[in-house]
Amino acid sequence: MRFLCGNSYKTEVLQLPLFFAFFTLCIWRTDAACFILFVQKSKRNGKNGLFLPFLLSFFHVILTGMYEMIKEAAGRIKGVAHITPVLTSTLLDEQAGNKIFLKCENFQRMGAFKFRGAYNAMSALKEQKNKPEVIAYSSGNHAQAVALAGRLLDIPVTVVMPNDAPAIKLEATKNYGAKIIQYDRHTASREEIAKELVEKHGLTLVPPFDSEYILAGQGTAVKELIEEVGTLDYVLTPCGGGGLLSGSAISAKAALPECRVMGVEPEIADDAARSFKTGVIQTISSPDTIADGLRTTSLGLITFPLIQKYVDDILTVSEEEIISTMYFLWMRLKIVVEPSGAAGLAPVFHRKLPVQGKRIGVVLSGGNVDIGPLAAALFGKN
Repeated sequence: MRFLCGNSYKTEVLQLPLFFAFFTLCIWRTDAACFILFVQKSKRNGKNGLFLPFLLSFFHVILTGMYEMIKEAAGRIKGVAHITPVLTSTLLDEQAGNKIFLKCENFQRMGAFKFRGAYNAMSALKEQKNKPEVIAYSSGNHAQAVALAGRLLDIPVTVVMPNDAPAIKLEATKNYGAKIIQYDRHTASREEIAKELVEKHGLTLVPPFDSEYILAGQGTAVKELIEEVGTLDYVLTPCGGGGLLSGSAISAKAALPECRVMGVEPEIADDAARSFKTGVIQTISSPDTIADGLRTTSLGLITFPLIQKYVDDILTVSEEEIISTMYFLWMRLKIVVEPSGAAGLAPVFHRKLPVQGKRIGVVLSGGNVDIGPLAAALFGKN
């Protein structure tokens, strides 16, 4: 689709029929990410052509189409994934100065929201392909999700995991029946390892975030949240590769157009925040944050343009803010949440979001914690 990146007015006019054919395909398949990226690039370059205002009017159509994928995902995972509880706390509301609704994905199957996307993607794959075999790469939660989904759907699974992945996540992935291939994330690329195995053995890749089926599955969490609690002024989720954030944004904007959606990531792993502000995907090399689920090096080619269009801001929090928020959740709300899961609540808990009296939904993304390494961080700093 190189023609979509052309900047000349002449090129746009000459290829108008081909563009509209591609645009129709975008809406039919809801492959909106490339279209959104094209429109944003055209706006930045000032080359609007004759039809850009017309194209912009279709963003609502695209949002509706992608929300249909989330509703389809909800149907696939119904009766398999848990409808996780929404918790509230008067103490938390007083601390935050807002009414907080916690969507507790730490109570999801395998302990994190990742099960939603993995099961949706692999269920859809099984509908399309006879006897598939899949491969995934992950630091932990996606690995467990794909392994569990594979066991439930009778699909063989291979997972590429870093050798410093939390032991609890590595062991759980093995127990779900996946074949594990470990690597050093400082010297090797998990994407290249997976690519080589795909080509060698004919496996199907189930990516951790950069997939329409994955982000559609993840978007079901906020869909459930809104259906349970009603109107929200804000929705906050952690942001790694952007699957949860983009899916959540689509669900929120489709149901509540005025709701502001924000991603949260660690200050020392702020590639998404920098990408959001610059309009260009930024990368970061192996960020060493305590939030191991947010150690992704960049947003995806699919998730990035969706985040650019439907997310209102991306906030950053310090390691200390993540730890103290997790400590509060453990000690006062009596729920076990991992650092990545606590990150979404941290800016609200520490009043870094300058609002008062609002209804705020927060996705606590997971609770797979390796207790030993975190004990010193939790109790040594509080």
